[in-house]
Amino acid sequence: MIVLDRYFHLTEQKTTVVTELRAGVATFLTMAYILLVNPQILAEAGLPPTDVVRATALASAAATLIMGLWANYPFALAPGMGLNAYFTYGVVQGLGVSYPVALAAVFVEGLLFLALALSGLRGAIIRAIPHALKVATSGGIGLFLAIIGFQQAGIIADSPATLLTLGVLTQPETLLALGTLVLMGVLLVRRVPGALLLGILAATATAWLTGLSPFPERWVQLPGLPRETLAAFDFSTLFTAKLFGVVAAFFFVDFFDTAGTLMGIGRLGGFLDAQGELKRAREAFAADAAGTTLGALLGTSTVTTYIESATGIEEGGRTGLTAVVVALLFLLSLFLTPVFTAVPAAATAPALILVGAFMMRALAELDWRNHEEAIPAFLTITAMPFTYSIANGIAFGLLAHVLLQLLSGRARTLHPLLYVLAVLLALYYALGFHA
Repeated sequence: MIVLDRYFHLTEQKTTVVTELRAGVATFLTMAYILLVNPQILAEAGLPPTDVVRATALASAAATLIMGLWANYPFALAPGMGLNAYFTYGVVQGLGVSYPVALAAVFVEGLLFLALALSGLRGAIIRAIPHALKVATSGGIGLFLAIIGFQQAGIIADSPATLLTLGVLTQPETLLALGTLVLMGVLLVRRVPGALLLGILAATATAWLTGLSPFPERWVQLPGLPRETLAAFDFSTLFTAKLFGVVAAFFFVDFFDTAGTLMGIGRLGGFLDAQGELKRAREAFAADAAGTTLGALLGTSTVTTYIESATGIEEGGRTGLTAVVVALLFLLSLFLTPVFTAVPAAATAPALILVGAFMMRALAELDWRNHEEAIPAFLTITAMPFTYSIANGIAFGLLAHVLLQLLSGRARTLHPLLYVLAVLLALYYALGFHA
């Protein structure tokens, strides 16, 4: 315990080993769905599902371990949702390239991101982003988490007439999610430690015992390394005009998704300094970039920091020990994948909804009467859930900020880097590179 305290600075961060363990379990349970979903999506690109399961677990464990041991943050990483869909439907199926070429593109993007993370340019870009947009990012991520939770719980559903509508609330799974939401809320109000984790475990047990969700078909399976996807790169056609945009798209979304997530959950955990910047950001970004590179080497799409990390932070996770716990659980999942993937969405969705509520606290810092601050912030907040992308939210907010300043005769107030970002973002969307 003393060794852990000294290495992770537990006492300094006002946390304990038990709290960090609980936070790690809560984070893992809210993101364990990636072990099931990622293989389903990448299988349609021709990747063997068994290999993808192994690559997902190993890449997530490695990247999260680097984050925990080097950056000392409770942030977990895994192959990003949305980016895996772009990999399959936009690149492999849309452009007609093989998955080894697409993996090579992810690998190159990861190396570029790593170089940027280790240089001073990454810090300069983050510092150039206005404080109001950094605050808005936290609120936008909160809404993003909430809409994911509502969708997974069945509280909302798609509609051809109105895009979204109220789901069928009498469905047993939705009733379980609503009941779990109430349980978690009561436990939080009564300040019961581990409220979110207790709610997830109670809902999972209820779903299994009532037959709403099947028990795991088996409890243990033998682990192994990916076979066909390990270092399955094809660089022969990578550096062509057609695939340049692919690398650009992967890089853009990875960078701004990571920046937005780190700023948002960093604010939730109190990890930002007086200037609104993440301490040890270099290490955090490098861990993310290393995860992408390792993930491509193993055979999966872009690895990125997960917004579900906010669940563990809300459970009290404040150091890299939380991330180490998540990493160990990903490694354990190589043996117990059937168990972890049997946790139903109805059990984890309420936690995402509540964490979304917690992340809205930051919006109290915004001056909503100041239009030059409020309009870009509002676009940042709303674009994230409405476009299902953190990167789009930041991009919309940045472009709005630059345009408002330019057209209002306040061009001199803009940081020079914002001009460069605005031009690159405009080209990115105009040329159709976006994922």
